[in-house]
Amino acid sequence: MKQYRLLLILFLLFAFHFGQAQMTIVSGKVIDKETKEPMPFANIQFKGTKTGTTTDINGNYKIETYYASDSLVASFIGYTPQAKKIKKEIKQIVNFELSTSSIIMEEFVVKYKGNPAEDLLEKIIDYKKVNNRKKYSYYKYNVYNKVEFDLNNIDEEFRNKKVFKPIQFIFDNIDTTAEKPYLPMFITESLSEYFYRQNPKTQREFIKASKVSGINNESVSQFLGDMYQNVNIYENNILVFGKTFVSPISNSGLRFYKYYLTDSTLIDNQWCYKLEFKPRHRQEPVFDGHMWIHDTTYAIKSIKMNIAEKTNINFVNDFSVEQEYKMVDGKYWMLSKDKLVVDFVISNKTMGLYGRKTTMYKDIRVNDTIPEKIFSGVDDIIVEQNSNQYNNEFWDENRFEKLSEQEKEIYHMIDTLKEVPAVKTVIDLVSMILSGYKEYGYVELGQYFTFLSYNQIEGTRFKFGGRTSNQFAKWLEFSGYAAYGVEDEEMKYEGGFRMRISKEPRQIVGFNYKKDLEQLGQSQNAFQADNFLASFLRRSPNIKLTMIEKYYAYYDRDWFQGFNNQFIYSNRKLSARGKLHYHKNSNTESVEVSHLQVSEFSYYLRFAYKEKYVTGEFSRVSMGTKFPILEAQYTKGIKNFLSGQYNYDKIEASVKDRIRFGTKGYTDWKLLGGKIFGSLPYPLLELHQGNETYFYDVQAFNLMNYFEFASDQYASLMLTHHFDGYFLNKMPLFRKLKWREVASGKAVIGSLDVNKHSQELTLPANMFQLTEPYIEVAAGVENIFRIFRVDLLWRLTHHDHPDIAKYGIRGTFEIKF
Repeated sequence: MKQYRLLLILFLLFAFHFGQAQMTIVSGKVIDKETKEPMPFANIQFKGTKTGTTTDINGNYKIETYYASDSLVASFIGYTPQAKKIKKEIKQIVNFELSTSSIIMEEFVVKYKGNPAEDLLEKIIDYKKVNNRKKYSYYKYNVYNKVEFDLNNIDEEFRNKKVFKPIQFIFDNIDTTAEKPYLPMFITESLSEYFYRQNPKTQREFIKASKVSGINNESVSQFLGDMYQNVNIYENNILVFGKTFVSPISNSGLRFYKYYLTDSTLIDNQWCYKLEFKPRHRQEPVFDGHMWIHDTTYAIKSIKMNIAEKTNINFVNDFSVEQEYKMVDGKYWMLSKDKLVVDFVISNKTMGLYGRKTTMYKDIRVNDTIPEKIFSGVDDIIVEQNSNQYNNEFWDENRFEKLSEQEKEIYHMIDTLKEVPAVKTVIDLVSMILSGYKEYGYVELGQYFTFLSYNQIEGTRFKFGGRTSNQFAKWLEFSGYAAYGVEDEEMKYEGGFRMRISKEPRQIVGFNYKKDLEQLGQSQNAFQADNFLASFLRRSPNIKLTMIEKYYAYYDRDWFQGFNNQFIYSNRKLSARGKLHYHKNSNTESVEVSHLQVSEFSYYLRFAYKEKYVTGEFSRVSMGTKFPILEAQYTKGIKNFLSGQYNYDKIEASVKDRIRFGTKGYTDWKLLGGKIFGSLPYPLLELHQGNETYFYDVQAFNLMNYFEFASDQYASLMLTHHFDGYFLNKMPLFRKLKWREVASGKAVIGSLDVNKHSQELTLPANMFQLTEPYIEVAAGVENIFRIFRVDLLWRLTHHDHPDIAKYGIRGTFEIKF
């Protein structure tokens, strides 16, 4: 999946080498010269540029830019524009007093009680069900989508840096006409046919053709159509990069916005009113902009809006939406053009990134019955075979609008960049950082962060491993490693392969053999035991490890979108290490057991309705789903089959989901339960997942010790609510920090037939059953410096257990919008 990283790599490379240009900051106030009253919504613009803003309700303004001209102009309808000289690259205050123009209108008086803008908003809300296209019974259209990424904040000093000499040719494509000069770097296009049915609510999109610069992966095509990143202004809430923003025509809009009726005019022979909207409170997740409203149907004719200034969202300097609507068949309002622009930034002094999505609609048909066969099947996005194979002549004839010369050049430029040695070196470096592997022709060596580690049993541990690369084969991968502990003087190793049978449907078979130390009772989300960082972040010595020698074979298959199965055979041999021991009572005396061995078959299923992935040759990254995710597994242990020592059955199932509460944030929850039938030694029971490190683990009980609780039937619930700054955004000091509140609660209950399982192995002295629920709660702050989260935890139960912590502070790294 190395090709996907090219744009990210260039973004990071440029960001870290950006020239230190000085910013020009101008603020001030615009007032009426005669009345001395403030003038809201006056236009402020640097002369000869597109850089500008409008005054707020109190007539105040502020502009921060690297691209100032020498004059600033203030203007307003009915007033004479005024220009003033400014000094570049400093902070200054410039006030304006505007005089009325010589065109004097005949005096008239308007008397009205109330706010006409709010009356208009009420009408818009009343007519939303009529004008919202999602309420129509059927509709269909053809779609052209264009997505482009551009590097911005580029100046001459930056261009001339030594590091960019091998790729100077790319700067020939810089566009200097925008507020921030930008360099087009990446472009995708798609043509699709979209169908919608209201009852039962179903949608289908057929990607007919797609074109992606620098990437040859059909799985990417599913994200290029109309169903991905679509803003429906008629919904009460709009999701922007995982954060909920309040629509300006939300039913609760008056709680979040101030509205102003500022103009009216004829647009496409339809009389329309201009309704401007501003945030009512600072830093709330809202927009700032205006819309034109049809006077008869109260439908949106067009809208232009940006996220409000200083909104608590990371790495996004601005997000703008421009939409145009047209009337179909004299009564239905449908989108005709949709444009989204995102200005991504790391900081104001670094290179930034524009993301642009332009969508155009044709051949719109509303309430014409659509044949049932269109909606058959499960997948809502169907990428037609060979959709990415069309030539330039096809695109010249079929795209809805022509590409600019700069856009045409992107396709050629990306292919050329990949062959430049300096760029290839950076690609390899960033690929190694992200994956942990460094490619050397047919092999990749790694993972580098496990090459050296330490624990109390092995002492200093050395490890060396790797896997075959895509140059070796795209359908077959071999992998393995060897490790050695200086203290225990014992070799550990792993080897295996996986083979892709088909991409559609996705089918993979594999086999693996491994002998290594593991920490039982640790979640899959925790640091690997041999991770370099784990060596320093443990709260207690790692002295109860298990040597596990296992081999397993599996078959992994997707049956349809969101439904995955795995069939697994596993054989495990467990031996205690360190202060962990296996003892069994025999004729009133305790006998040490050298090892345990299990032979088991498992069936695993995962159902995540409409979940989508970006897929590589073997690995894939989930892009999520709006629906609950169900997972279940059944395991059958067989005695005397390939040295298996135990007969047993285990069933486990879980469901997890995210519930959104508008501006109050969202809750992630997970419910899990399971039961074991049969008699088993304690290492094979459910060892509830603890955490003995200083890192916060979302999947574990962070104040529970390893081996503290075991069960043969159990149920747990984990809840975490992310407030997204709902309270802190209202506090002046914390508002600037952009911290966000988080609270969580975790509970587990279970039971254990001690007499039955003790016949296999004696339970350790400090292992307990959950006759009463274990509960811990936490409150914390996330988004500290945009990457840290810190939680204060309280353990509410089982305080009488030895060597436990009732309270604790845990931290973790998080990067999110």
